[in-house]
Amino acid sequence: MPFRGPAGRRRLRFDGWIAGLGTASGTRIVLGHWPRSPFGPFSDVMIERPDGERLLLAPSRETADFVTATYTFDAVRLVPVEVRVAGAVWTVTAGPLDLRFTTGRRPLPGLLLAAVPGALARRPAWAALTDLPARALLPGVRTRGSAGAGRREWYGARDLRSIRAVSAALDGTDLGGPRAVAPPVRFGFGSVPRRPGLTRVTTTVELRADGLMEGVTNAGAPPAAERAETAHRAGPFAVLRRALRRNPPAPPFQSPS
Repeated sequence: MPFRGPAGRRRLRFDGWIAGLGTASGTRIVLGHWPRSPFGPFSDVMIERPDGERLLLAPSRETADFVTATYTFDAVRLVPVEVRVAGAVWTVTAGPLDLRFTTGRRPLPGLLLAAVPGALARRPAWAALTDLPARALLPGVRTRGSAGAGRREWYGARDLRSIRAVSAALDGTDLGGPRAVAPPVRFGFGSVPRRPGLTRVTTTVELRADGLMEGVTNAGAPPAAERAETAHRAGPFAVLRRALRRNPPAPPFQSPS
C-alpha cells in the first residue's frame, strides 16, 4: 500500500508475518508471509547456509528485484512459494525447501506486543521509539535502519509466538531440529530474534526521493509532499502524535485461522 512520508518520500507497507529459526545443521531460515503488500499477497524465504551463503527464494521476478534491492544475497531462485496455515501448524513449500513448524505460547515480549493497538504498532514513529527496547529485550533485533538502494525500513511488531517444533529439508537434505538463530543472519541491518519465533509485523519501506517502482501503483498516495519533521527538532512523542494524525488506521487485518 503506497503512501507518502515526510518530504514526499514514497513509502510501501507490507502486512504479515516473519518466522525466523535455526536448525541443527547450522542453516538459518527466515520466512516472510505477506497477505497484504504493494505486490499483492506473496511469500518469500531467506536462507543462510552454515558456510555463510545467503539464498533468496522468491515467487516472481518483480518481488525478487524488490527484495534484492533492499537486502543482500549471494544467490536467488525464482520458485513457487506456498504457505499453508492450519491452527498452530505452518507448512511451507518453496522449490528446494520443505518446511513445517508449530508455534507455541507468547513469550514476555509477545505479551507486551499483543497489548499495543494495531493502529499504533504499524506507525514508523512507533517502530523508531521501540528500537532501543527491542535491542535490549531481543539481542540482534532492530526495528528501524537503513537498507539497500538508499531505502529506510521500520518494523512494527504486533505479536510474537515461539516456534516449538521444526521439520525442514533443503535440496533433499534433512536440516535437523530447531536451534537458536546463531550466528545472526546477515541479509540486512538487523537479524530476527535469537530464539525461533513467529512475529506478526507491519514493515514500512521508504524509497529514495526518486525511487519510483514498476508494478506498484500510486493508489492511496497523498497528492502533495508533506513538510519534513525530525525527532531532533520536535522530539519523538511529537513526531508520534503527528504520525497518528497524518495516517488514518488501515482496515482491520485478519490472522489466518
